[in-house]
Amino acid sequence: MTPVSLTEITGFLDEYLDIAGVPDYPNALNGLQVEGRGRVEHLAVAVDASAAVIDAANDWADLLIVHHGLFWNGLQPLTGPHYRRVKALIEGGTSLYSVHLPLDAHAEVGNSAILARELGLTSLEPFGDYRGTPIGWCGVIGEGGPGGMPVCQLADALAAALGCGVQVLPGGPDPATRVGVVTGAGASLLSEAAAAGIDVLVTGEAQHHHAIEAAETGVTLLLGGHYATEVWGVKAVSRLIEDRFGIESRFIDSPTGL
Repeated sequence: MTPVSLTEITGFLDEYLDIAGVPDYPNALNGLQVEGRGRVEHLAVAVDASAAVIDAANDWADLLIVHHGLFWNGLQPLTGPHYRRVKALIEGGTSLYSVHLPLDAHAEVGNSAILARELGLTSLEPFGDYRGTPIGWCGVIGEGGPGGMPVCQLADALAAALGCGVQVLPGGPDPATRVGVVTGAGASLLSEAAAAGIDVLVTGEAQHHHAIEAAETGVTLLLGGHYATEVWGVKAVSRLIEDRFGIESRFIDSPTGL
């Protein structure tokens, strides 16, 4: 296995994922967050840049790609847990690359698109506006027939795909025909889902008021957990990098239970 330059991999990812073109939260800081070794032979991917994940990556990988990076709290002192994560990366020589909404939104390796396909949605269309850019997908379930799919059956399919329990917050028609998918914390898009004629919105988590909003907007929420709905993208990116550059990769599973 021949090592590949870090800049070649990150340059490819920046362009393929449209890091510069997809808007995101200011503290997402998409792209290379910590520069380590200049050559990459082993790649690790994970959902979060937690201490546990970084420690596991340092034992093996030259590059760690995550969905949630280091700097969500903005400018802060290098003290406590934040210092220990950064220190571990620098001392281990492991580079860290983070990609948030560009990975949620991507049509091929994105969290939402992959989960939509796992659920069998057809006629997929972009959905879920964030600052003018769609970050999710919607489509038809049950082959578009007049009966659609019972919500309980769709919830079972989601649970099977995620390997965990699914919470149902009812509100929409049952059976359902049109389904939207916005992984992570997508419950804030209930009003947009209702306006788009979506019967069920699949996401990771919701707040208390979203249960009321679901009932009153006529859109059922299926909640599969923030973590479980967002493992898809980094796994797809690892396969992409393996195929393109011949680099061995591993997924570091570090679930939060949420």
